[in-house]
Amino acid sequence: MIKTVNRVLLGLAGLVLVVVGGAVLATGLGLDVPSWWPWDGTDDVLLSKADRTRWRDEGWWWPTVIAALAVLVVLALWWLLAQLRRGRLAEVLVDSGDGEGALLRGRALEDALGDEAGALDGVAGAKVALTGRRTAPRARVRLLMEPHASPGLALRGLFEGALTHARTSAGLDDLSAEVRMKAVKHRAERVN
Repeated sequence: MIKTVNRVLLGLAGLVLVVVGGAVLATGLGLDVPSWWPWDGTDDVLLSKADRTRWRDEGWWWPTVIAALAVLVVLALWWLLAQLRRGRLAEVLVDSGDGEGALLRGRALEDALGDEAGALDGVAGAKVALTGRRTAPRARVRLLMEPHASPGLALRGLFEGALTHARTSAGLDDLSAEVRMKAVKHRAERVN
């Protein structure tokens, strides 16, 4: 989701900058601009002294400006923290039975799950990503299916095999998974 938000925000910011910048450039070059455009000459300024001081004496002006800036700062911080957040789980907490616990690298569990899922009948390849919390991970599995594969059998094999093995070997109570399947591109078979 963060990729979509990034693209939308960057697209909107770019569009606003291109439109406003192009209009100011057109005005500065002396080209004809629409009648509603606030600047119409090469010597115009963006904010006149009257515009800058118009609302200064109003009681609502400064609280409104401060509130709007505070909202912008909070949104910018949220966006920055969303960029820093990891999409994948770095480690999984494994119950070792002694009350201490052990840490398992997330990549190691992803690789083991991917190798076992990729070995299933009808599966050409598998990619696994762990998300969630280290005490309650979730798996996102992408299976690349062969043309002859049965999706139901591959899904059953994944849940009864690879996911069950990963859950029991890591000592997890639950390992939920989101599985996406995609067919391998292949040529159509000819029938004589």
